[in-house]
Amino acid sequence: MSSEARVTRRRALTWSAALGVPVLVGAAILVPVAASGAVDLPDKTPAALIAFAADSEVDALSGTIEQTSDLGLPDLGALAGGAASGDEATAAKLDDLLSLVTGSHTAKVYLDGADARLQVLDRLGERNVYVDGAAGTAWFVDSESQTATALPLPDGEAPDVAPTPEDMLDQALAKLDESTEVTVGTDGRVAGRDVYELILTPRTDDTLVGELRFAIDGENGVALSASVTARGASQPAWQVSFTQVDFTAPDPSVFAFTPGDGVQVEQLALPDRAPTAPDSDAPRPTVIGEGWSSVVELPMDAGKTLDAEQLALLDSLTTPVDGGRVLQTALVSVLLTDDGRVLAGAVPVDVLVAAGR
Repeated sequence: MSSEARVTRRRALTWSAALGVPVLVGAAILVPVAASGAVDLPDKTPAALIAFAADSEVDALSGTIEQTSDLGLPDLGALAGGAASGDEATAAKLDDLLSLVTGSHTAKVYLDGADARLQVLDRLGERNVYVDGAAGTAWFVDSESQTATALPLPDGEAPDVAPTPEDMLDQALAKLDESTEVTVGTDGRVAGRDVYELILTPRTDDTLVGELRFAIDGENGVALSASVTARGASQPAWQVSFTQVDFTAPDPSVFAFTPGDGVQVEQLALPDRAPTAPDSDAPRPTVIGEGWSSVVELPMDAGKTLDAEQLALLDSLTTPVDGGRVLQTALVSVLLTDDGRVLAGAVPVDVLVAAGR
């Protein structure tokens, strides 16, 4: 992302008092905002702190981020186990996927204008994402499988390569409205830097989300940590934080990637992103309600049938409710209706069931 584009996006965010739709994408370990008597930043009102964060113009940094999630999911081991009976490769991929949504992960992040790199180092092996803004290409590299996949960037767009606190803050500020109370918490320290604490609290009981917290760098306004805590919980269910950060531009060599000998290279083309014609009969998702209590309903898939093994797996992961079965996590509920629809939202089960009637 260019510096001009980033500044334009941030400055377009204006104070209007709260968050409309909860930001739950992506699943980090948060180093909590550590309150310290030695930290006493100049006082800011909620409106002033939001404006300060929105005007941040930092376009280059490097650092280490940690991510974790504790969503209260049911035992998902049966997913990989079931696949293993027929396809070891699929089972391995499912196991990797489950670890991403349930475990903790550490990654190095490098940003400089339109160039970016994410370097993940954990038990899954080293994986890298390189974004070359000048060439309009993103590389996805897996050291364990010795594969490198190149994907052209659409219209020169540089995607965010990691679920950073700044990404989450951008989404939250873009959807502020009267449905959320906004307050300033206690000054503290994150990644060795003095930070403000911005707290967003839904003004409705019809949501599973209790609050979102952000640590805002006291010098430059960049978000250094973010977390989502479920209603009634004392610890975050989803967290992301820098444990170390440097706001100088990384060495250009960090962003360079050339496939070496023995690396299997695959070139992908951009999928057709042509929008569905307005008069198309194709079913589309429907949003029921608004703000924190909104529910997304996916259309019925009349041609989809489940075999006995799939039905047994579904029963083990869900519980029966009026009109279908539900999967409940700390932050999201999913309803599978008896007539084939899927409804999901950051709402209690009774809200989801009512929306499905």
